[in-house]
Formats: sequence, structure tokens, C-alpha cells
Amino acid sequence: MELLEGLRTTGAVRAFTDQPVPDDVVYRVLDTARFAPSGGNRQAWRVVAVKDPTLRVQLRDLYLTGWYEYLAMVEAGLTPWAPITDRALERAALAKVPAVAERARAAPGFAEQLDRVPVLLVVLADLRRLAAVDRDAPGYQMIGGASIYPFVWNLLLAARAEGLGGVMTTMAVRRKEEVRALLHCPPELDVAAVVALGWPLRQPTRLRRQPVEAFATVDRCDGPALEPPSLPA
Repeated sequence: MELLEGLRTTGAVRAFTDQPVPDDVVYRVLDTARFAPSGGNRQAWRVVAVKDPTLRVQLRDLYLTGWYEYLAMVEAGLTPWAPITDRALERAALAKVPAVAERARAAPGFAEQLDRVPVLLVVLADLRRLAAVDRDAPGYQMIGGASIYPFVWNLLLAARAEGLGGVMTTMAVRRKEEVRALLHCPPELDVAAVVALGWPLRQPTRLRRQPVEAFATVDRCDGPALEPPSLPA
């Protein structure tokens, strides 16, 4: 697969066939993903491939609590857990979680069936090896992820090249202490994401994204939009 094609067609896949993914394929995906960039080349990622059926069910149950909160906030028209949001409206939405959960369980989707996904990879970050330059800054902090999430994206691209589909989700972070205990993780390893992989029922190829002009400006945040180059006359 051409690199640009992969970049433009690797969408989120949450529906998989029942066909298992061989361990050698998973190994190849991780073998490619490990070449992701990271601060100081410290490669602070760790991966736990969750295979045990009991652990998978427990991980799914931890995942679901955050998922139903997410659905409740979406129903209220909110971006879930946005750092800047209407907290009163958020509290009102979260009060409706039991009803939202009941409806969701009546029509099981990806979250309710997470334990059946062919490949479940929990991605962890070694906090001793992240150069988090915003560590002591006030307000929302995100810089440490710059040394972890490129690895996850590499993983998804490598999976796409193998014919797999997948998705990264951070929902389990809502219960990260329980996830860490479940997987016997030492204190220095923090939960960064869960990646689900499998042979897709359908591989998306036409992704919807905003045009460059919608998010890129020149010189200032309120500057003119970055326009495409003019075509020759």
C-alpha cells in the first residue's frame, strides 16, 4: 500500500469478523509500529496483549462505565469531558447515565462486545521516560502523549497494511487504576489507550475530514485561512 493512500484511508474500524488474527501478524504489526518517533528516542510505550477471556470481560466492564457516561453527554449535545465545557449541563447529563446504559445494553455494540474483539492491546506509558514539558503548568496538559500516540498511529497504519482494521480508544482511562491492577502494572506505567484490531467487516476508504482552510491560518490564530496554491492560468 502506498503511504499516502494509507494515511488517507485508515479509518476507525469497530466491526470485525470472527476470524482470529495469528500471533505472527500481531507481532509484525508491533514490529513496524516500534519505529514511531518519541522524545529522546526513549520509546516509553509498553503493550499488554490481553488474551485471557476472564481478563477481557473484566476489561470490557471497566470500559463500559466510561462509555455510558460518554453516550449520556453526547445525547446532551456536549463534547464529552471537553476541558472547556458547560459543567452544569455535564452534571445533568451524567445523572441520566442509568437510563442511557439500559438502552445501550438492549442493542449491544462495539463497547458491549469489546471482550470478543480478536486482538485487544492495552498501550501503557512509562512515566519515568516521558519528557512532559508541561508537567507543572496550570490548566490542561497533553504534551507527554506526544511520545506515545505516534506509536499507536503507527500501529494502526501497520495493521492496515496487513489487511486488518482497528481503532484506538481511551475510554478505559476513566478506570485506569482498576485497569492497572487488573494487568498487574507497576506504578510507573500509566494507561494511555486500548487498541482493538481484527479482520474488518468493511474497510472504510472514503473518510470525511475538514478541508485545510477550516483549521489552518497564516501568522495568527485569527489570521487569514491558508488557501491552496493558485492554479496556473
